[in-house]
Amino acid sequence: MRSQCIWTPCEVLTPLSFKPSTFLTFSFLKQLLLPDKSIAAISSTRRGISSYPSLMASSPSLKDAVSTQNESTQKTQQPLQQVAKRLEKFKTTIFTQMSSLAIKHGAINLGQGFPNFDGPEFVKEAAIQAIKDGKNQYARGYGVPDFSSAIAERFKKDTGLGVDPEKEITVTSGCTEAIAATMLGLINPGDEVILFAPFYDSYEATLSMAGAKIKCITLHPPDFAVPIDELKSAITHDTRAVLINTPHNPTGKMFSREELSTIASLCIENDVLVFTDEVYDKLAFEMDHISMASLPGMYERTVTLNSLGKTFSLTGWKIGWAIAPPHLTWGVRQAHSFLTFATSTPMQWAAAVALRAPESYYVELKRDYMAKKEILVEGLKAVGFKVFPSSGTYFVVVDHTPFGLENDIAFCEYLIKEVGVVAIPTSVFYLNPEDGKNLVRFTFCKDEGTLRAAVDRMKEKLKRK
Repeated sequence: MRSQCIWTPCEVLTPLSFKPSTFLTFSFLKQLLLPDKSIAAISSTRRGISSYPSLMASSPSLKDAVSTQNESTQKTQQPLQQVAKRLEKFKTTIFTQMSSLAIKHGAINLGQGFPNFDGPEFVKEAAIQAIKDGKNQYARGYGVPDFSSAIAERFKKDTGLGVDPEKEITVTSGCTEAIAATMLGLINPGDEVILFAPFYDSYEATLSMAGAKIKCITLHPPDFAVPIDELKSAITHDTRAVLINTPHNPTGKMFSREELSTIASLCIENDVLVFTDEVYDKLAFEMDHISMASLPGMYERTVTLNSLGKTFSLTGWKIGWAIAPPHLTWGVRQAHSFLTFATSTPMQWAAAVALRAPESYYVELKRDYMAKKEILVEGLKAVGFKVFPSSGTYFVVVDHTPFGLENDIAFCEYLIKEVGVVAIPTSVFYLNPEDGKNLVRFTFCKDEGTLRAAVDRMKEKLKRK
């Protein structure tokens, strides 16, 4: 049976219809999303408050009482939240929510994918030196020339493809901005874009801002393989672009050469673009990473998206880039110019130093992460989770159902409050949340002591039912 789901921006205008899981989510999130007494405040706003001016004029004591009431109401009443219709279906990101809960409950955060250790000294020293050297004003809009050259050099080593750093590389404020600039610069309202669920949550939000029609193909455990027959029927002449992420967040799946080749042939046949998010390309453990742009006939229709943060443990620097042929780079740069215009100048100079690191850096990086992965995966298995294979990224997805909670939201809430460990509910990564209700995601981009402490807490407090 095909597990395809389609969503268009116009659906956000239809009356809301709540499933039972919606109320669970609301119950879980309301402490973060709604300030104290906000429900009462909203009710007051809807009822309205009358001042009865003639009655107050004739009765000073009543006037004082109502005045006091109005002052009290002004202190407690909060204005209704306002958001454009294209974004009203989106809430505070799950990563913000979970990190806030981690702090509130003193939980070990294996949810959000940021390292709890610092990046390499030689890169930080390069940033400090750039600041001292006065490289602190606006950079050229599409990137500091030396950094663009470093990106081109790295891309040539990784893929064998030579690109023109002046015409085919755009530096952005993190890969998230590269994604946004690509969607907004190359997708028109009503264009159809195919996603593979589960997917990084910014994809849907940015496509919504672009007014795209989203068609979703769901990847299922245990191996999250691409359903080839479904893919063949999904890609048509109506499709504008396919968005892939390999290595894949949240599952850790790496798209195989066969899967990529099938996607490539279908895109060539139907004149479809490919946007490929490859931020975890240096965290490939079980197989070699394959860049879609390197396949025959694909560079001319591919935008390759990447960043510095994951590879160098510097996620707060927000340095990303998009590589594309000139006719696609034009659209990306047009959007980028009016999103951020330019990216941090000294950090770009330091990033150029980072990308020219010797190959030994990448070997050591992979070795360190494989050791961390083993600690977490073996620990999760010992606790009683069903752990699915993760070939890349620093994430692992598990089946939480052995512990008896009804869905991923309920399980993650229990895990934080009662066990003291944070995971991410994967239902937020699907157009149909039901598809992810049995799965949660853990990250192992933490020091070994933190990973062992989290496993110990789960072994002690988390019991199978």
